[in-house]
Amino acid sequence: MPPDLRGKVALVTGVGAVGQIGHAVAQGLGDAGAKLVLADRNAAGVVERMKELTAQGIDARASAGDLTGPPDAVTAVRMAVREFGGLDVVVNVAGGLINYGPVSDVSPEQLDLEMAINVKTAFFVCQAALPALAARGGGAIVNFASVAVVKPVSQLAAYSAAKAAVAGFTRALAAEVADRNIRVNAVAPATVRTAANVAQMQPGAAAHLVELDELVRAVLFLASDEASAITGQVLPVTGKEL
Repeated sequence: MPPDLRGKVALVTGVGAVGQIGHAVAQGLGDAGAKLVLADRNAAGVVERMKELTAQGIDARASAGDLTGPPDAVTAVRMAVREFGGLDVVVNVAGGLINYGPVSDVSPEQLDLEMAINVKTAFFVCQAALPALAARGGGAIVNFASVAVVKPVSQLAAYSAAKAAVAGFTRALAAEVADRNIRVNAVAPATVRTAANVAQMQPGAAAHLVELDELVRAVLFLASDEASAITGQVLPVTGKEL
C-alpha cells in the first residue's frame, strides 16, 4: 500500500516531459491522494501533464516558469496556497545532466547551466516554500541528488558537483528548519529506466537501471508521515547496484 497523502498539497517541479521522473512522481503523489501543483519551464508540457492527471480525477494545477530564479518559484508556491489553501510537500525533481565528458571540455557557460538547473532550482523553490510549509505546522521537502554524489563517476564532474551541492544544501536546510517541523531529505538515484535514458545508452551496455516505480516509492516514503523521524538524509536508490 502506498502512503496515504489525502489532505496533503504537494508542489512537484520538473513535470513537463511525459514518461520522465517528474511525471512519474506527480502520478504517484496524485494516486496517493495529494492535490498537486506541477511546475516546469515547459509551459505546454506541464499543462498537458495537468490535463492527464485531472482526467484521472486528481486535483492538479500547472505553473509554468523558470525556477532558476525566485519569481517563478514564488509564483508556484502562491498557486498552491491560493488554489488549495496551503502547502505540505515539495519535491524538487527539476534538474538534469548537461555535461558528459572530461573537465577540460566543460565551458564556463555549461558549468553555470549545470549548477543553475540543479542547485538554483532546488534552492529557490525551497526558499519560496518554507513560509507556506511553516504556516501548515510543518511539512516535507524531497530534493533530487544523484548516486554520483556517493559513488564517483568518470566524465560527470560538473553534474556530480551540482548534485553534491544539492546534497549539502539538503543537510544544511534540514538542520536550519528542524524546529519548524519541516523535514528535508533527498534521494540519490542511479540511472533510472526512462525512454530518454535508454535511448542514450550504448547498445549492449550493461547497466543496473532503477525502475521508475522503485524511485517513486522512495520519494513517497520520504514525503509522507511514515518518515516523520527522518530528516537531513540523502537516500541512495540504486536498485541491485550497491
